[in-house]
Amino acid sequence: MKFELYTDMVLTRDLPAERLKRGDIVKLVEHHVARDGEDGYSAEVFNALGETLTVITVAESALEPLREDEVCCVRALG
Repeated sequence: MKFELYTDMVLTRDLPAERLKRGDIVKLVEHHVARDGEDGYSAEVFNALGETLTVITVAESALEPLREDEVCCVRALG
């Protein structure tokens, strides 16, 4: 497991099936290993008000930590 659970992470690529885009922030809630051996996580997705929208499964390679030189922004889910 590369990342700590319950931390905010940034998606590094679009996930069209989930209507999520590169740069969206998710919170890691569970670690697991896929059948192909790649590490992955279940991640909770929140709206701007802090309400849970969904929980997704995402490969570790599609995540990166937040950086201090980044600014959060808002977009409509769509």
